[in-house]
Amino acid sequence: METPSQIDVRALFNLTYGMYLVSTEWEGKKNGQIANSVMQVTATPSTVAVCLNKNNLTWELLVKSGKFSVSVLDEEVPMTFIGTFGFKTGREIDKFAACNWKVGPAGTPIVLDYTLSWIEAKVFDRVDVYTHSVFFGEVLSSSCIKEGCPLTYANYHLVKKGKSPKSAPTYNL
Repeated sequence: METPSQIDVRALFNLTYGMYLVSTEWEGKKNGQIANSVMQVTATPSTVAVCLNKNNLTWELLVKSGKFSVSVLDEEVPMTFIGTFGFKTGREIDKFAACNWKVGPAGTPIVLDYTLSWIEAKVFDRVDVYTHSVFFGEVLSSSCIKEGCPLTYANYHLVKKGKSPKSAPTYNL
C-alpha cells in the first residue's frame, strides 16, 4: 500500500467528474444525495455505475430497493439545492419537500429541478470498496428534460467554491 508521501493528491484532482443526484425509495421512504462518482459502463445493454458511502441513507435504501435514479444536474444549480441533497441527511429531513420530482416508469423518485436528463436503473451487482459501494445498474428508462451544460466537479469547486462532505470519496483530497 502507498504511503502518504508517495501520493501527490494534485494528480487525483485532474480526474474529471460530473455532479449528479442519485435517488431511491424503499417502502415509502425516499432519499437522494449528491454524487460525483457516476458513469456509463456499457452501451448494450445500457449500464451505469454509482458509488455511494455505506453510511448514507441513500445507500441503505438502495441496498433494499435494488433500483435508483440519476439526475444529471445543470451547472446553474444553486448551492442551496446542493446543500440540501449533499450536506443534510434524509434521516432528519424530507429532502424532496422543497423540490419538484416525479415517480419514474421504474418507480424511483426523479428530481426534476435543475436536471438536464435522468436515468433509472436496476442494480445487478454491487462491489464493496472500503467505505463505499459501487452499484452497477442496467438502465430501465431515461429522458432528456432540457438543454444545458452539466455541472462538473471542477465547476463546483472552482466556480461555486463548493466543499466535499465527509462522506464523499474525494473528501480528503
